[in-house]
Amino acid sequence: MMSALTLSILVLLSILLIIGLTSIAKLNAFVSLFIVSLLLALIAIPGIDVVSILKKGFGDTMASIGFLIIFGAIIAVVLDKSGGAASIANYLLSKTGSNKAPVALGITGFIAGIPIFCDSGFIILSGLAKSFSAKTKTVMPFIAVALATSLYAVHCLIPTHPGVLAASGILDVNIGYLIVLGILFAIPSALVAYFWIKWRTKKYVFGDEGEFSYANQKMERELPSVSKSLIPVIVPLFLIATGSILNVLGLSDQNWMIRAVTFLSQPIIALFAGVLLSLPLLKSINITSINMLLESAIEKAGPILIVTAAGGMFGMVIKETGIGLIASEFLVKTGLGLAIPFLIASIMKTAQGSSTVAIITTASFVVPILSTLGLDTEMGKLLTMLAMGAGSMMISHANDSYFWVITRFSGINSNTTLKVFSSATIIMGITAFCCVLVTSWFVL
Repeated sequence: MMSALTLSILVLLSILLIIGLTSIAKLNAFVSLFIVSLLLALIAIPGIDVVSILKKGFGDTMASIGFLIIFGAIIAVVLDKSGGAASIANYLLSKTGSNKAPVALGITGFIAGIPIFCDSGFIILSGLAKSFSAKTKTVMPFIAVALATSLYAVHCLIPTHPGVLAASGILDVNIGYLIVLGILFAIPSALVAYFWIKWRTKKYVFGDEGEFSYANQKMERELPSVSKSLIPVIVPLFLIATGSILNVLGLSDQNWMIRAVTFLSQPIIALFAGVLLSLPLLKSINITSINMLLESAIEKAGPILIVTAAGGMFGMVIKETGIGLIASEFLVKTGLGLAIPFLIASIMKTAQGSSTVAIITTASFVVPILSTLGLDTEMGKLLTMLAMGAGSMMISHANDSYFWVITRFSGINSNTTLKVFSSATIIMGITAFCCVLVTSWFVL
């Protein structure tokens, strides 16, 4: 059995190796992730069926977001080919002004992110980010990561998402209060991220990342109406939001009508509905044109699927090393109050990549020691939940499937995502935790 220090060094070196292979050596991201995952598994967890771990990590990730990526890619391609994305972009920019495009998209992401997963939201709205970038000559890293962080802020703090919802059940927290405080704490996190991203990307030049300069030509043609263009975006968001509300209220199995709505509200079904609703945007609807469009979308989705699943594979290997559990058990003994759930969730998130897994696992660790920490009151449990949510924000990097969704759907390279998005998640987590800490001074 390796020591915690040795495992920590190995995990850190594996992350640095992925960064080096993808950013410096320019090796294909999937191959880089596979090589490093295999090496880490062979060295850190000898004697275990390494191939089974790799297959499980890859397969579980593919199962969880594979359909979302495919259907999201189809919607994005239809909006692009039909001019729907350009139409929406033109409308929003006419209301906000070109210089506020990232703000407009960030607000859109924050609102849309309350009911839906951050990866689903980014996939659905990524077409808008590309159109905004092309229309306003805003560098893609700025506009895409502004969208990504606004979605991410609410994903980690509000119990319409499975991790926060499950953890709130473990801690027996008042969900109504958690929703209100979660939104309040997510706002400063998103704002700090926005200004951080603006500063980090100020030296970027439009076109350096292959931004979508071709879109300017497309915007000159006759475009579909804004309302018609918004339907395939809004309907999936509305369906998923409705399902989340029914789930929170415990009404998801009341009668056949609610069960039907619950079925339609599942992200896979909701996005498929978006695919069907996007087809009328096309001027020519026949089997040949639809098949060509679907093939184009699936070709684009393929590399995204593979790299995202490989990120899940890497996360599974890190999880199997046990480094997250070792670090968590150590922190529980330190008596750091609210910093304990925050640090445990941070370590779990950084180590295995999933915010959902991080917050649920942390809740299981923390619930037996709440009284020892002096956090077994209603408000104490509420702030513990928010501290875990803040910890589950940081650090999103190469083992997080959302990291690869952002990279692939926005068309920026992984090194840029690491510099801009991953660094922003650190700022976001610290900001949210500071809000929790300051609040605790007045209510605990």
